[in-house]
Amino acid sequence: MGWNCFGVYQSYKNNSETQVQGFTTNNVRVFSYNSLRSATGNFHPSNKIGGGGFGVVYKGVLRDGTCVAIKCLSAESKQGTKEFLTEINMISNTQHPNLVQLIGCCVENGNRMLIYEYLKNNSLANALLGSNGKRVALNWPQRVAICLGTASGLAFLHEEASPTIVHRDIKASNILIDENLHPKIGDFGLAKLFPENVTHLSTRVAGTIGYLAPEYALFGQLTKKTDVYSFGVVVLEIISGRSSSKSAFGVDLLVLVEWVWKLREEGRLLEIIDPELTEYPETELLRFIKVALFCIQSAPNQRPNMKQVIEMLSKEVNLNEKEFIDHIVVVCRNHPPRGRMGCSL
Repeated sequence: MGWNCFGVYQSYKNNSETQVQGFTTNNVRVFSYNSLRSATGNFHPSNKIGGGGFGVVYKGVLRDGTCVAIKCLSAESKQGTKEFLTEINMISNTQHPNLVQLIGCCVENGNRMLIYEYLKNNSLANALLGSNGKRVALNWPQRVAICLGTASGLAFLHEEASPTIVHRDIKASNILIDENLHPKIGDFGLAKLFPENVTHLSTRVAGTIGYLAPEYALFGQLTKKTDVYSFGVVVLEIISGRSSSKSAFGVDLLVLVEWVWKLREEGRLLEIIDPELTEYPETELLRFIKVALFCIQSAPNQRPNMKQVIEMLSKEVNLNEKEFIDHIVVVCRNHPPRGRMGCSL
């Protein structure tokens, strides 16, 4: 018989109510609050490894010696019980080598926590963009593998998960890196499930400045192409070793996306390459940059889907760049030019 993670709630003790809710968690373990408090040294600040709008993440060591990442949802978070239940149900049934594995959960005395596998190198944001003490030296093949692995996980969410999933917050800090530099997409707290017959949803915008697609930031329109845009930004970060949301470039103090478009227009794309990246095949690297530009076009219908992205990143293809036009910068200096770039696959 499978455990119901939420049996601690009085309102879920009734079988008929549990069936109405339809949320069971056969694939995850149920942890007590005390066991997690012990695992984290009473949630000691030294064990804090991340945080965001939905709470703080701590490293913990379970009694059997297993290292885990414990996401403590904030009391101030607007995420209600229904959203938490949805997250549990979705993650426990969505498994892929490039997705972070959910191990368990805790719902006790108002505490709501998710327990994930722990990944040694933390996030791509720390490994690539963090302070010198946290950075990991990444050569070009390793960066290629991170791009392709992330694309594979995202393609799975978009095309193979049932129901399909739009992440809504693809960014460097939500891409975790294991000891073998294998990428895994994490944090589905902002994810939306898409019915098969729905092409887009209008919803409350929830994401990170620097990664938001213009149609999402301006109008709250959420589609799979929203994630494609964010992925394109991440690829530019991986190539440049620069943050899309914390840095400004050039005499005009442009954000990363604007700066790359400007360099493209001036024929100086190679200037974005991370100075620490000393050896790379120029043709392949330029192709990756152009695929990223293809992903961050302002018109969603001009962006590829993630399966097309994987194909373009994996082999030489003909990218037609003749139709780029002048662009207009919008909202928070976060968005790309109005441009079009055709793709021949």
